[in-house]
Amino acid sequence: MDEDAGEQGLGRLERDVLALERRGFSGPGVKERAVREELGLAPVRYYQLLNALLDDPRALAHDPVTVNRLRRVRERRRGER
Repeated sequence: MDEDAGEQGLGRLERDVLALERRGFSGPGVKERAVREELGLAPVRYYQLLNALLDDPRALAHDPVTVNRLRRVRERRRGER
């Protein structure tokens, strides 16, 4: 967690990851470009952080709609394997 985090809250990067997930992206590569340009992260690192956030109760408290939607997507994908 970074220094911009409250004692129990999410850090700036964690909040920014969730904010990016709330946005819609128009085509292939657009989201990955936004991840690089806006967050300064490699897409692999971004998805690692995002996956960890989906299991973090602080993320659920911060943005329950986004976190629950992404949890459903993740479970659906796991079920396809």
